[in-house]
Amino acid sequence: MSSLLDLVLADPDTDDVGESIVDAALEEFLAYGLRRTAVDVVARRAGVSRATLYRRFRDKDALVQAVLVRECRRFFGSIADAVANVSTVEARLVEGFVVGVRYARADRLLNRLLASDAEALLPYLTTNGALVVAAARDFLVRQGGSDEPVRDRTPAGVAELFVRLAISFTLMPDSAIPLGTDEEVRAFARAYLAPLMRP
Repeated sequence: MSSLLDLVLADPDTDDVGESIVDAALEEFLAYGLRRTAVDVVARRAGVSRATLYRRFRDKDALVQAVLVRECRRFFGSIADAVANVSTVEARLVEGFVVGVRYARADRLLNRLLASDAEALLPYLTTNGALVVAAARDFLVRQGGSDEPVRDRTPAGVAELFVRLAISFTLMPDSAIPLGTDEEVRAFARAYLAPLMRP
């Protein structure tokens, strides 16, 4: 399991005050983006002093990380919930892909950051995206429930392909492939991706 996935899946280590600060930071990021959000304003929105905020988050980067980790936790949780009662590895990977694409397209923070802070965010989804891809890949393998290769294809390899495609479709949604609805995404995943898991 990647260290990023460990961090995302770990139980939150903040108290109620810390959570209220993360809530306030999220709202500020949604309203103003990362660059234009000041820690002082987050503290005011959360109803705490600067000192209280800095006791929980050493600096703005730590606060940004806390928000992003919590949002990733919610993202992975939505996939886990969606595939919890799905019986086969193939069907779990397909449904996980559908939910992942849907969630990413609708995610308020991701869309806000792509609009206002793309130069800061895009490297973490592209050229410096190895940790993000690894965390999502390892999570999907875990959700698939099997690490047995199919022919010469490993679940990790197939999961990574799913992740890279999901990122690509999120960042560049215009496509000759119809992917406007869950059913279209599911049909694509069944036709193009699910066969990778078949003997």
